Amino acid sequence: MKFRTIEWKGDRVRILDQRSLPQKVHYLDCRDTFSVAHAIRNMAIRGAPAIGVAAAMGIALAAKKTLTTRPETYRKHLEKVCHEMRQTRPTAVNLFWAVDRMKRILDQIHVYGIEKTKAKLVKEALRIYKEDVEINKKIGEVGKRLINNGDGVLTHCNAGALATAGYGTALGVLYAAWAEGKRFHVYVDETRPMLQGARLTAWELRQAKIPVTVLTDSMSGWLMKQGRIDLVMVGADRIARNGDTANKIGTYSLAVLANHHHIPFYVAAPTSTLDLELASGEEIPIEERAEEEVSHIGGRRIAPKGINIFNPAFDVTPYHFINGIITEKGIFRKPFEKVLKVVKVQ
Repeated sequence: MKFRTIEWKGDRVRILDQRSLPQKVHYLDCRDTFSVAHAIRNMAIRGAPAIGVAAAMGIALAAKKTLTTRPETYRKHLEKVCHEMRQTRPTAVNLFWAVDRMKRILDQIHVYGIEKTKAKLVKEALRIYKEDVEINKKIGEVGKRLINNGDGVLTHCNAGALATAGYGTALGVLYAAWAEGKRFHVYVDETRPMLQGARLTAWELRQAKIPVTVLTDSMSGWLMKQGRIDLVMVGADRIARNGDTANKIGTYSLAVLANHHHIPFYVAAPTSTLDLELASGEEIPIEERAEEEVSHIGGRRIAPKGINIFNPAFDVTPYHFINGIITEKGIFRKPFEKVLKVVKVQ
């Protein structure tokens, strides 16, 4: 990719501010944990895998900059940082997965001491970053066989390099297929209210020179009826044990439409997105965001003042609408509960 979603700079975390795209490529230099948490909460960086990487780097930044000679004081402060990171976005399970990996190292501080713990926390954050890129490429290699020459592929929100440490999940599959020589056309839902499809996915695909058409969220069904969509490919923020999948609001509607038109519907995600503690999607917490995201576009009000607004950031697609879940360990198919429970999640 010609851009970096997130980078570790030693004394700061550099984040590509996705709120500015596609008009401007602008980077944020986050020099403390608060700035990283703020960037996650306000969607300067978004996408489940990218959020996990950012949280780990934010904790590593705090680890480096916390000055005390008392291990217990150090541990308590870093535990508070971990807690604050957990509060930034409630739905994306990769966030909690990454924080837990960092906390397991912190819990060994009385064995390693402060300085060695600092080094180990930074090393772990960088490992999470590197693993994410490698895993995304494996997802692409696993899933590319689903793409055929001449296909019309529909995607929703952004599940590309911008949503990860690099390369992407759902878009990673498309990148791998394109690199293999397959030629197809991608249709991108604009993805209201934050327009991640129109702003981010279209921008990414244009960078990669993959043919792309943007449509409003309500147009997908008509394109399916016309026979222009052969496959739906989306990412995920959390997948329950039975295969129910939380993703950006509007994904459920696509799954229903795809099912009606007998179009394969696939989810691409790393195994770190699996939450095997949850039996079904009914237990997945759904983040509700500010009304202004719906009432305003580009800072300009489009809805009447005082009107009631509902703004869930995600919805849950029931497992029976999903043809397969593409991971770095293979493509899982129904019955998901039987196959997902044997997947070893780090």
